[in-house]
Amino acid sequence: MKKQWLLGGLLVSTFALAACGGNAEKTESTGSESAAEQVIKIAVDQEMPSADLSLATDRISFSALNNVYEGLYRVNGENKVEPAGAAELAEVSEDGLVYKLKLREDAKWSNGDPVTAADYVYGWQRTVTPETASEYAYLFEPVVNAAEISAGKAEPSTLGIKAVGDYELEITLNVATPYFDFLLAFPSFFPQHEATVTEKGDQYAQTSDDSVYNGPFVLENFDGPGIDTEWTYQKNETYWDAENVQLDAVEVIVAKESATGLNMFQDGQVNDVTLTGELAQQNANESAYVIDKESRTTYFEMNQRESDSPFNNVNLRKALSYAIDRETMVQQVLGDGSVASTSLIPSGMSFDPTNEKDFVEESAADLTYDAEKAKEYWEKAKAELGIDKLEFEFVADDTDSTRAVAQYLQGAWQDTLDGLSAKLAIVPFSVRLDRGANGEFDVILGGWGADYADPSSFTDLFVTGNPYNRGQWSNSEYDKLIKEAATTNATDPTARWQTLLDAEKIVMDDFGVIPVYQRASGHLRSENVKNIVVHGSGATYDYKWAFVE
Repeated sequence: MKKQWLLGGLLVSTFALAACGGNAEKTESTGSESAAEQVIKIAVDQEMPSADLSLATDRISFSALNNVYEGLYRVNGENKVEPAGAAELAEVSEDGLVYKLKLREDAKWSNGDPVTAADYVYGWQRTVTPETASEYAYLFEPVVNAAEISAGKAEPSTLGIKAVGDYELEITLNVATPYFDFLLAFPSFFPQHEATVTEKGDQYAQTSDDSVYNGPFVLENFDGPGIDTEWTYQKNETYWDAENVQLDAVEVIVAKESATGLNMFQDGQVNDVTLTGELAQQNANESAYVIDKESRTTYFEMNQRESDSPFNNVNLRKALSYAIDRETMVQQVLGDGSVASTSLIPSGMSFDPTNEKDFVEESAADLTYDAEKAKEYWEKAKAELGIDKLEFEFVADDTDSTRAVAQYLQGAWQDTLDGLSAKLAIVPFSVRLDRGANGEFDVILGGWGADYADPSSFTDLFVTGNPYNRGQWSNSEYDKLIKEAATTNATDPTARWQTLLDAEKIVMDDFGVIPVYQRASGHLRSENVKNIVVHGSGATYDYKWAFVE
């Protein structure tokens, strides 16, 4: 870790909204629809860090991949999985361990090759192979031998997925997994075309020409991860359900500043733009304004990788949390519908199997604002650390909203905690991801969007050794509880729920990670754009059913 401080003066239910058009039902084209140009233009706030199914880790990449590729299932506008690459839903054994799936035989890659069971086997094996260095390999751990393969203790060929002929798959799990259906609809579990991966080598998925696709759209005009500011999802004419894809194209442009995006929307250059802060508040009464609520928690992590890190001190971590007025921040700084976090787990995502109460309602997390408590813990921390001041670097993204939140947190800490100085390092999204993964930070502002609608999508992140545990907070009792939830209690919903509550209490009581707000995004979206499906968890946007009226 790069040391920046001066001591002593020295990531079961979810949001699924069909934006601007109700549920995503198949809609027959009318005369007015066919007359409209079936192209929508979207402004996003970040470059795409990766177009590789095995390496993607972020909301921009996953939304792109969800539209240009397709897995066994797809999540529809009612947040239910439906067959996609599979011809029908899986036949599941009574013990929940074996999934047998038949593939649709009319599914093709964009080069005309059939999508076969071998493509799923190869894609899964590639992701869990250590040499791929996939940060999402841990999601495969319910599958037989996945963890052993990722650890280099077993061969990829032993993974619990096998092709039974060209169009049949058999998947074997270690333990029944309540959310496994949603994983089958998540991009990390999509098939991959081995011949293309082999041919392209290190160039695979580096541009849109370096891959083939099997989704409703194909990726075009993408010139490189983390650098390109424009790309296109072009209708895939070889897609098995192409007749129900009404859009000809979705054109994407990066607009990091809300003001730039707003001008583009007002000039008719884009159909969908994200607004934050004052611009969101000023346009909240516009008929085109919509709020997409996400199952995503924004939080900051403190680097605890080295024994001499001041952030190993729990009183310092408490001081940083209690100094934040989250309600004021979401209302005055963001103003886009985001809400103050009261738990690591986002609200509206997961519910008690016995009484249907929200996880957040039953969580015991204390994320209240209390300046006096913050000062008390700060004084304790200084005494325990033997310091009278602390300077550290605070890393955050360069988008308007993230920059504003980072500046607010910086001000709250420095105004409340005498002798504390947070130096902002505002960097591009891809750089922030890299610095987080490499431990090149003191404090870093990031977050997590649920990959599937279950608390474990967040609680699993902070197990010792998880690659997304950026600060490397560690607690053996926490690790034990997370393992119990995935094994001993996996088939007992009530016991599993309580285990996850107990685990979340440990990480929150210890302030191992500090939640700030649950993300929502305020949009201006053209009112004639219908049936964009917005998911709170998993890949956020699905354009398969969208059309221009």
